[in-house]
Amino acid sequence: MYLIAEFQDQSELEDAIQALKAEGLGVLDMDLFSEEPVEFRRGILDRPSRMSLVAVLGAIIMGGLATTGVYAAQHNYALVTGGMPIFSFWGSGVITYETTMMGAILSTFGWFLWESRLLHKRDKSAPVPLVPPGSMCLRIHCADNHIAGRAERILNHAGAVAIEKKGPRE
Repeated sequence: MYLIAEFQDQSELEDAIQALKAEGLGVLDMDLFSEEPVEFRRGILDRPSRMSLVAVLGAIIMGGLATTGVYAAQHNYALVTGGMPIFSFWGSGVITYETTMMGAILSTFGWFLWESRLLHKRDKSAPVPLVPPGSMCLRIHCADNHIAGRAERILNHAGAVAIEKKGPRE
């Protein structure tokens, strides 16, 4: 079951989220919908991210693969010119640099799609609320009616303008 609560005031919404988290609901059970970006202070609806780690690992892997590829190509087709070495890091630096940056960009983009849940299987029963102008809608996934009742009391106490239940009732 899903509860969809409409809020007009951001501070009331923050209080509701904090109270729901204190009651045991996780941040992955809550989604916020708004016509405009909503910026919370730290710790309100934070979701863990590994974006920086993935970007660095993607850069290292792609840079390493590029350098290895250039090394293998230059040793498979050994061309000695003017006493220069067959393989030189200085000579392959541009290729290594560019593919390192490409690895960072592609891994960051891919991880963004993963963390935003665009690549996950979508729950077709999850309702998407119609957000009135100037409002913020908080969608909460409730596993059972007991949790839904507690969440509804918290949302009413926090100052929700409207609360709607959607989805199968258990």
